[in-house]
Amino acid sequence: MPSYRADTLTPVPWVETEPNVLPRIQAVSVPAEQIRENPPDIRICAGGDVLLGNNLDTTWAVRVSSRLGRQVSSTPDPDALLDPLRPAVAHADIVLLNVEGAIGEGPATSKCRTGSRNCYAFRQATEVAGALRRLSESGAVVGNIANNHAMDAGHLGFVATQRHLASAGVYVTGADTLATAVVAASGDTVAFLGFSTAQAGPDPRDLEAVRRHVSRAAADHARVVVTMHMGAEGVRAQRTPDESEQYLGEDRGNTVAFARAAVDAGASAVIGHGPHVMRAAEWYGGAIILYSLGNLLTYGPFSLAEPLNRGGVACVTLAPDGGVRFAVLMSTRQQPPGILAPDPTGRAAWLVDSLSQLDFPSSGARLYGVAVIRH
Repeated sequence: MPSYRADTLTPVPWVETEPNVLPRIQAVSVPAEQIRENPPDIRICAGGDVLLGNNLDTTWAVRVSSRLGRQVSSTPDPDALLDPLRPAVAHADIVLLNVEGAIGEGPATSKCRTGSRNCYAFRQATEVAGALRRLSESGAVVGNIANNHAMDAGHLGFVATQRHLASAGVYVTGADTLATAVVAASGDTVAFLGFSTAQAGPDPRDLEAVRRHVSRAAADHARVVVTMHMGAEGVRAQRTPDESEQYLGEDRGNTVAFARAAVDAGASAVIGHGPHVMRAAEWYGGAIILYSLGNLLTYGPFSLAEPLNRGGVACVTLAPDGGVRFAVLMSTRQQPPGILAPDPTGRAAWLVDSLSQLDFPSSGARLYGVAVIRH
């Protein structure tokens, strides 16, 4: 793990500092033999929950319009929503995002019972799939659908989501237990596996099965990235306990046990989301574990009060053997109803740094400015 001088890194917007922290990995055309002998590093940039509007329940837009004193669309232009994110992922070989909700149009199976106060159904417009693919001009885009909103439009909506993403050129992970092999511009591959305690996705609570699935992927790929949607939610869920978490009467799993099992089985990095807040990060067995990247771009009926408005884009560079060269975390923030912007205060990074020291005193990652440093 390379070292960085803390006094040379400060929490300023990614547009200004990001290229100076990590040089762009240029995609070049080289003979296949040379690629096999000298495979390049691969840079993966990941974010947390992404919801670009909601066409299942549009009443939230009426309420927000009244509160903000201006007209708010329930399904705005997804490319415009994603524009502020482009500088953060401009140099990525692969972009990984959690697709928080189905994608599609037309009638759908009702998810929420009449009068329910803790049920939310999300479905994004069909054009969102293409917008996600256009987020990265030179890199591949991966959409994780192992989460508790992927089946908000029913099983048919779940299948339609996969079809829309695939048709747009977005790789899909989290639909089953088989790894998604993503091909970078260099021709090298990274295997992705998504897990969720919800109905959609492999169950992260079955640790024996987790080890089996990840080991199978690691047998064929040196670089394996695991993403998890689990843990309690909300302001009170910023800490990362090494025990099973409960939320609304549901067993949301033990994120620490899951992440470490995935690393033990061969994962190079574990990327978490689901709690809607930033959580700790730790170095374990040479791998990086980010327990939650919070809300990245959640345009819709989400609470964006502090600290729910804080998110981050984590970029991890993996060596050919799967080792982590280095990693950075760029802080973001949102304003209602979900307008993304870089955060010049670096608040998300400081939150992760503090939480890492509290929850993982011996293995927690230390963040100096935008750089993630081994403790």
